[in-house]
Amino acid sequence: MSPWLIGFGFFFAYPLLSTLYFSFMRYDGLNPPTWRGLDNWTYVFSDFPKFWPALQNTLWLGVVMVACRVLFGLGIGMLITKIKTGAGVFRTFFYLPYLAPPVAATLAFVFLLNPGTGPVNSLLEAVGIPAPSWFNDADWAKPALTVLAVWGVGDLMVIFMAALLDVPKEQYEAAELDGASAWQRFRFVTLPNISPIILFAVVTGIIGAMQYYTQPIVASKVASGVMGGSGVTFEPGHPDDSTLTLPQLIYSLGFSQFNYGAACVVALVLFAFSMAFTALLMRRRGGLIGSGD
Repeated sequence: MSPWLIGFGFFFAYPLLSTLYFSFMRYDGLNPPTWRGLDNWTYVFSDFPKFWPALQNTLWLGVVMVACRVLFGLGIGMLITKIKTGAGVFRTFFYLPYLAPPVAATLAFVFLLNPGTGPVNSLLEAVGIPAPSWFNDADWAKPALTVLAVWGVGDLMVIFMAALLDVPKEQYEAAELDGASAWQRFRFVTLPNISPIILFAVVTGIIGAMQYYTQPIVASKVASGVMGGSGVTFEPGHPDDSTLTLPQLIYSLGFSQFNYGAACVVALVLFAFSMAFTALLMRRRGGLIGSGD
């Protein structure tokens, strides 16, 4: 077990304990740390106005975005497994967006959803549907990020396809002979067989949502017209902190404001929520995905 213990100690235990230690310190990365007690915790929870919007956005994305990705990934996987002709073409078509670099994909979506010149709003207006402002509207920014995440659902599609193809056909045949409907076959045959894969997709999806950084910050920069550069300051979260997430807050506090103590507090909160979600899902897996009894 020595290699695992060494890796665990250097890459998990030591960083975690260091983060906990610095959360009680005043530290700017240049001067020696000095003890502050609970001042950093009080500052983050009581005096830092951006913490609670960032936490709410992160939890929203962890619930809504992950649920949409899992449902769409499972639905597309089931659809492709039923196609008799051209399944390879559809499989490639749905998987390719997942290979797009996150920055490039986000830039493309911001321009597609541009409220003034984007083709999506032009199409909506042509059919008489009110066109939202997407990344320029606080009410639509997170749904727009969810659409972007669903567009790149090819990874889950492939995983679910492999799981669906492993379901024994004999169980479907027995269910049909018993007069089970399509929904009953899905509920009592498909779900119990692919339940470990659903759990894996949900847990990894929530962990990924808790680390969601690149797409929201790129979208907010482009939508706000501030692309950065020398001498340009940018506050993430445009519009109105609707795309601000905890990972962005950690970066902003630690590397822009050099307040490493407060950044460590936010990092510990993020770690605690990730562990809590994972533990809850592992304990409630039967209620989440069905037991098939």
